[in-house]
Amino acid sequence: MSKNIVVLTGSPRKNGNSIAMTDAFINAAQKKGHRVTRFDIASMKINGCRACETCFKTGKPCSFNDDFNIIAPAIQEADAVVFTFPVYWYSIPSQIKAVIDKLFSFYNAKVDLSGKECALISCCEENDLSVFDGVRVPIERSAALLKWKMIGAVTIPSVVNVGDIEKTDGCKQAAILADKF
Repeated sequence: MSKNIVVLTGSPRKNGNSIAMTDAFINAAQKKGHRVTRFDIASMKINGCRACETCFKTGKPCSFNDDFNIIAPAIQEADAVVFTFPVYWYSIPSQIKAVIDKLFSFYNAKVDLSGKECALISCCEENDLSVFDGVRVPIERSAALLKWKMIGAVTIPSVVNVGDIEKTDGCKQAAILADKF
């Protein structure tokens, strides 16, 4: 069954390692007949959530006019959401963290997003899988709160320089992740 998948990238490096895995995932998903909408968050203007709790009261998901209001309808219509980004300082990069924080708008306004599927694609410099706890746990907890089914995570350690991902099976794992949708 064909699905509508939204991919949210959080790397400012256009040719970085997480982007290579993202491209592998998207190519595999499209070959399976899925429709993929990609948002490269680092090139968009998205401010942090201000916790004003006026979500959807102006007719937009966020009362403050930024590019989250472009992304939100795609998330709402999607069957699945894939987060893809490198680990920055043991956590989620700020570029995509603002989007994750603004998912609160759906929760706050009681917009039902339940039943979606969710996945994570990430890489880090260190050779310690516990480094991914700082990104995996927030994504898993967010998915649980929104009643999304977490279907998989591709987490690849030991990639430092652009292109290091090619020395791993990260792109292959990302492509295989598309089989789970």
